[in-house]
Parts: sequence; structure tokens; C-alpha cells
Amino acid sequence: MSGTNTKMHAHEVDIDEALVERLIAAQFPQWAQLPIRKVRSAGTDNAMYRLGADKTVRLPRIADAEGQVGKEQRWLPHLAPHLPLQVPVPLGQGVPGEGFPFAWSVYRWLDGANLFDEPLAELHSAAAELGNFVAALRRIGTSGAPRSFRGGPVGTADDEVRAAIRDLGADGTLDAEAATAAWEAAVRVPQWEGAPVWLHGDLLPGNLLGHEGRLTAVIDFGCVGVGDPACDVMAAWTLLSADTREVFREAAGVDDATWARGRGWALRFGLTAEHYYRVTNPVLAAVAHRASAEAIADHHGRPHRP
Repeated sequence: MSGTNTKMHAHEVDIDEALVERLIAAQFPQWAQLPIRKVRSAGTDNAMYRLGADKTVRLPRIADAEGQVGKEQRWLPHLAPHLPLQVPVPLGQGVPGEGFPFAWSVYRWLDGANLFDEPLAELHSAAAELGNFVAALRRIGTSGAPRSFRGGPVGTADDEVRAAIRDLGADGTLDAEAATAAWEAAVRVPQWEGAPVWLHGDLLPGNLLGHEGRLTAVIDFGCVGVGDPACDVMAAWTLLSADTREVFREAAGVDDATWARGRGWALRFGLTAEHYYRVTNPVLAAVAHRASAEAIADHHGRPHRP
């Protein structure tokens, strides 16, 4: 079980196995004898450590991520019974201590490899399963739910997207004219006028787990909240192929405008994340490049050829 988030930050707290051992010993002594080892991840917000055979420890690396702890602890038990895929199960919430400044969590370990590291060979069933997940999430009651920071209009990042197009176009990474046309079309799409609904907010390959060739779990609910569901539709371009997108769309049950806004979110993520992470996080930058290339090609009605 490992996760990634795509928000862009500065200072990170130093975390290592010795720190995690001290935190567990001080706050969860019943687990103090369990072995601890780091989980490799391209994530940007949290560090992950496996605790024994059936638990994982998730610790914020940066101050902005601390708020995710209480949100996941509060809302994952509410959401899980309604969802068709596994999600993290909170087992305990830690508090600052041992020189670590943030709240942190212990979860049940979920078997599987994230789809950054081990892509699924066959995507048709995954497309249907992920679409069903998005649709199920949207149906859950929202009383008291937090607002997702990705639940608003896609065009709120217009300056950042245009800067990314300019710089990536200048070095030959993308066709700036085609990218600009796709982006301007996305921000013209009619906005969501329905009641806010639940969305995961970060359905990237690194936050999806596969086991024995099947999609089995969705992790990292740090961006979860309510708003326009279009952001979750971006999985059609960050993960899926052109011939499986319609399978996902049918299962997700989204209208034309939401689909178009979702493509805009894939473009927004792809351009800004590649621009920001192309040196510091090449794994995430590669996913971002694919997302924007797929979204641009799809907008212009032509297949993307990697």
C-alpha cells in the first residue's frame, strides 16, 4: 500500500525508520516489537512504512499534509461500506512526538502493487471497476462533508497551466498551440450546477492498487471531499487507454460536460505536474506527460502515440 499526491510544496520533515520505531513504541506499545521498513513511493505528501505483516504507518512529510490525517480518520469509515473497491482502514491516529511535529496514522495493510510500479496488462475490467467506484462515491450522502480543493472549476489554475505550456513548448516537450487550444476549450465548458458530491480527487496510478492482474484498492484519500465530480474523471486519461475510456465513462455515468471538464483536469494535472516535477520526481512527471498528451490528442480527435 503506497500513495502519491500531486500538490507542490517546499520544506519536508526528515523521517526514517528510527523515528517511526520511536513513535510506535511511545504511542502504540502493543505494536512496538513489529518490524518496520520503508515503502518506496513517488508520493509527494506522505512517507509510508510497513509495520509488521498487516499494518502500515503513514506520516505527513510537509505541514500542508497534516490536515489529511484527521480527514481520512473521520471519513474513510463513513465511505468504505458504500464502495466496491478496498480503501484504507484506519487502526490508530498518532499525535506529534519524538521530535515529529504532525499527527499521523496507522492503517491496515492492503495487498497489491501501485499501478505506477506495476501497470495492469489488461485495462478493460479496471476501467469498469474504477468507473463503478467513481459512481458509487458520488451516491454517498454528503452531510457535514468537507469541500475538496479540487472540487471547483478547472480554470482556477489558468496562470500555472499557461506558464507550463509556454515553458514545455519552448523546450520542445509539447505542441504549445495544440495544448493551448485544448486548455481553452476545457475552461469554456459549462460548470457543474448540481449539488456537491463526493470525489477522491487524486485518482492517479500511484493511488490505485492491483493484485493478480486486477484493480483491487484505491488509497490516499488526502484530497477527498465534495464538489464537482469532474476531477475523478481525469483517470480516463491518466490511467486508461483510448479503447477503454468509454468503458469507464459508461460505468461512471457522467454527462458530456463533466467528461469534458475531466479531460481539462487531466490536462491541468499533466501540464503543471510535468512542469514542476520533471527534475525532482521523474516518475510522477512521466505520468503527467502521458496525461497531458492523451488529453490533447483526445481533444483534437487523434490517437496519442507515445
